[in-house]
Amino acid sequence: MSVCGSAAWARATTSHPHPNHNRSVPQGPPPWLFTWTTDGRGLLRQGTAQAWARPGELVVLAPGVPHHYTVAPGASRWGFWWTHCQALPGWAQWLGRCAVGDGVYAVGAPDDTHARIEAAFHRLLADSRWTGSGAPPAAVPGEAPVAVAYGSAARELALCALEEVVLLATAGAHRAPPGPDARDGRVRRAGELITADPGAPHTVDSLAARVALSPSRFAHLFTRETGVPPMRALREARLRHAVRLLESTDLTVERVAAASGFPSPFHFNRVFRERYGVPPGAYRSGERP
Repeated sequence: MSVCGSAAWARATTSHPHPNHNRSVPQGPPPWLFTWTTDGRGLLRQGTAQAWARPGELVVLAPGVPHHYTVAPGASRWGFWWTHCQALPGWAQWLGRCAVGDGVYAVGAPDDTHARIEAAFHRLLADSRWTGSGAPPAAVPGEAPVAVAYGSAARELALCALEEVVLLATAGAHRAPPGPDARDGRVRRAGELITADPGAPHTVDSLAARVALSPSRFAHLFTRETGVPPMRALREARLRHAVRLLESTDLTVERVAAASGFPSPFHFNRVFRERYGVPPGAYRSGERP
């Protein structure tokens, strides 16, 4: 493992029921949790959302929501890499298309990226031990499973390796289904409509009409399949869109709010601060928790 920022990265293999990985964190950890499954199957829950972790899938839990993870029911073991660290700002954009709900992201990486992702985790584990003098240590088979990156240079190298993992897993990847079966096509279509144009004046009624469902049936089905109500999913998509605009344009905060579908700059400032810990202007200036 290794821990970044106080970054921690770890390789963990467990058999059911292993108490260290069947656990809940009532307040949610300050850093993000990244898991990459190598064999077996796991189950991660956060808030009202859940994701099944299979070999070749990256499952990420954002901070601040109580979470629980364990070997999946019916599986004898779950082999996986995991790391706690502070996510870099750009990662939210790459992970956004893989959102399951309540800060859970799940994505199946393309098969031809698996070997490189595995190598990046091994390098991440080795780099997190670097003292800052001489060359970073080479990754060694059978290396100790846990390392903490205390030095700033070690943290930056470890984050570079994890960024490679996130890019490889999300670029051209498919969204991992939230359970043993794929998500209802109507819910998937509604999610695509939200992602394609989060600033549009979507409502439960308008989205339901686009997928030929009654508003009540649509809201129930969407919440059951994704773990969050459609309007909360829309708010998260709008916030992710706002972050992209803040990071890549010089639009004023007021124009970012309007382009992202928020009814007023005041409302935008309030929900943005609740989600990211700082107001939009401070986020753009780099003042992030």
